[in-house]
Amino acid sequence: MNSIFAGLSAFPLTPYKDDAVDERAFVGLVERLAAAGVDSITALGSTGSYAYLSTGERARVAHLAVEHAGSTPVFVGVGALRTSQVLTNVEAAEQSGAAGVLLAPMTYQPLTHDDVFELFRAVTERTELPVIVYDNPGTTHFSFTGDLYARIAELPGIASIKIPGVPADSAEARDRVAAIRAAIPEHVTIGVSGDAFAATGLNAGCDAWYSVIGGTLPAAALAIIRAAQDGRAADAVAASEHLAPLWGLFSEFGGSLRVVAAIAEQLGLAPARCLPLPIQGLTAAQRARVVVVVDELGLD
Repeated sequence: MNSIFAGLSAFPLTPYKDDAVDERAFVGLVERLAAAGVDSITALGSTGSYAYLSTGERARVAHLAVEHAGSTPVFVGVGALRTSQVLTNVEAAEQSGAAGVLLAPMTYQPLTHDDVFELFRAVTERTELPVIVYDNPGTTHFSFTGDLYARIAELPGIASIKIPGVPADSAEARDRVAAIRAAIPEHVTIGVSGDAFAATGLNAGCDAWYSVIGGTLPAAALAIIRAAQDGRAADAVAASEHLAPLWGLFSEFGGSLRVVAAIAEQLGLAPARCLPLPIQGLTAAQRARVVVVVDELGLD
């Protein structure tokens, strides 16, 4: 597919130091991704802790990402609790030169499907930037349905849908992706998330991988997606299975963010305790486990 909304979109951390964005570390991550040859960079995704940043911090991070990504397209997360705040973030993304925006329906009070549709309609009416629909129920606590995908995908400017991890069974994964594909316009790409399921999702027909590890360990992520893109399905699965100890840490330690932050810190890509408080990160014992996995897998 000849689209910037296909391939590997790497989600870098937004490292913090002394309760402020560590701009030097962030720029280093972005330049590392561009040099590695990822297909796009998504700043201020969930891995980038967007919900914890102020409006000004978000505008600055968007600017830095585009400035240092070179020719690599940059997408910018714009989700916020209020539509007016989302639109402010969209304007900052536009001013930064972003190639698209990533929108998650953030919630404190539970959102209805109509609430979420109207949010996406407000954004697509406000901007000419392409919009990625961000379905991440683990963090937003809102779950999309196939019907809502279809309804939103008809809005002008919707370019891609980031779906949660697919079923582990390859046949079930193909059925899941095919059902979504049948419900949305052909030009809207489907991107898998949930890194442990990426190879299965890509082999099942997903166009993109919106990747946590891609933002810190681009070489490992590229090995998986390039195999899938080349039609080497077994090699993509093998490359993913090689990372099984890492996927195990994600599961054991309550998700990917703290683990990836610990890896970035271990590799010298981010300062110690780089997550925004109140997120404490991993304990010393858990970090020691991460170090063992990094060394065993030769991650760098």
